[in-house]
Amino acid sequence: MSDAAPYVSSFVLEYAYKRSLGPVLSEFFTCLRDGVLMGARTADGRVLMPPTEYDPQTGDDIAGLVPVADAGTIVSWTWVDEPEARHPVDTPFAFALIRVDGTDTDLLHVVVDDRERIQTGARVQLMWKPAAERVGAMTDIAGFRVVAG
Repeated sequence: MSDAAPYVSSFVLEYAYKRSLGPVLSEFFTCLRDGVLMGARTADGRVLMPPTEYDPQTGDDIAGLVPVADAGTIVSWTWVDEPEARHPVDTPFAFALIRVDGTDTDLLHVVVDDRERIQTGARVQLMWKPAAERVGAMTDIAGFRVVAG
């Protein structure tokens, strides 16, 4: 056995590229910037939210994007009492699965409201960031607010 010290080298794993969005997601994020929420229609008529480039059940390309409502229903949620710097808002909020009206899948986003008003089945309304602050990202949606139980 050798008494020589083992070779040690520092290593940083990084991905020095950016993912291309492709035609479907490019249109989706451009629409977010413009204050329009879109879902992906599949060949059998379902609407996926958030949109994907293909039908996850069949692998087929989607039939195109369609406008969807800016309101929906809370399907499930969890409360965050003490937000951290990595969270999208700095006040207590709920992460919620929201079934946006006119869609067949759920969108994960934040509900910014009093905890007592948040419940499964509650109706929520989308809140956009001001137009001048939108950049074509999911954060262009400032969150959702409860409008009815």
